[in-house]
Amino acid sequence: MTRKQKRLALIGGIGVVLALAVGLILTALRDQIVFFRSPTEVVQGKVKPGDSFRLGGLVEKGSVNKESGQIVRFVVTDGANAVKVTFTGLLPDLFREGQGVVAEGKLDPAGQFTASNVLAKHDENYMPREVADSLKKQGVWRDDAGSKGAKP
Repeated sequence: MTRKQKRLALIGGIGVVLALAVGLILTALRDQIVFFRSPTEVVQGKVKPGDSFRLGGLVEKGSVNKESGQIVRFVVTDGANAVKVTFTGLLPDLFREGQGVVAEGKLDPAGQFTASNVLAKHDENYMPREVADSLKKQGVWRDDAGSKGAKP
C-alpha cells in the first residue's frame, strides 16, 4: 500500500466511526426529544396517542377540579380548542385558572392528556415563546410590553 492509500484508508475509517457515533447518539436522543403542541394541534390529530409531548396554553377558567390523592383535572385551551388534562402530584404554587401553563405527558386513545409534569409561568410577565406564538396564531394573545418570552 502506498502512503496515499494508507492515508485514505485512515480517513475513511475515521469517517465510518464518526458516522456510527452520530447514528448512535441520534438514536439515543430520539426517545428524549419532547415536542411542543398546542391544543388545536392535538384536536386536529397531529399527535398520536402514546407519544410524549408538551402541551401549552392557558388553564381554562372554571375547569380546575382537585380530587383526593393529589389528582387534579383541568382544561388547557388556546382559545380555539381545548384538551382535558389529568395530573397526579403537587402543582406549582403559581398554577391557577387563566394563567399560562406547559404540561408534559402523553395522550391516551380517548383524547385525554395525562401529564407527568406541569410548569406554570414563574412571574406575571413571562410566557414560553411556543405558547405565546400559538396563542398569537389563534388571535388570543394580548401583547404586553414586558413579556419576556414572547419577544420576536
